Amino acid sequence: MSTSGWEIRLSTTRSAPYFFNVDTRESRWEAPHGLSDAQIRALPGAHHIFGGAVGSAKVNGGDDRVRASHLLVKHSGSRRPASWKNPHITISEDEARHILEGYASEIGQDPTKFAELASKYSDDSSHERGGDLGFFRRGQMQKAFEDATYQLKVGEISGIVKTDSGLHIIMRTA
Repeated sequence: MSTSGWEIRLSTTRSAPYFFNVDTRESRWEAPHGLSDAQIRALPGAHHIFGGAVGSAKVNGGDDRVRASHLLVKHSGSRRPASWKNPHITISEDEARHILEGYASEIGQDPTKFAELASKYSDDSSHERGGDLGFFRRGQMQKAFEDATYQLKVGEISGIVKTDSGLHIIMRTA
């Protein structure tokens, strides 16, 4: 994808970086589909994500950021029991857990398999990016998700994590 017009700005209300296209005036919290990490790092304002030195995983004030991918399986008790592939999710939490256990077993510790399955099966928009959620810091995700991610080492994959959104397996990528 072309980086034409895209830059990274800092939201004053959320104190979080977002992507803005100066040509189309479009803004979004997630990276535009198709941009590689290298292209994102080269955008004007990349320091808002990567800190003073582009490539560093630090942000203003030295707060550590992490990057993670996840595979989300929603169930009827999820905060919003709908997804891109199913407008009305009716499976139980136990059924969702069983499905996610199957995915976790198939993934093992193979990160390429993780992205492949997240692309096919994750119940949120991150499926478009193989489950990639981008960089975030403490306070930006649901606590259980955040705690699990920060406990992982880069390349490690979590067990099943329950949040209001549903059930996740998480892979820390930075």
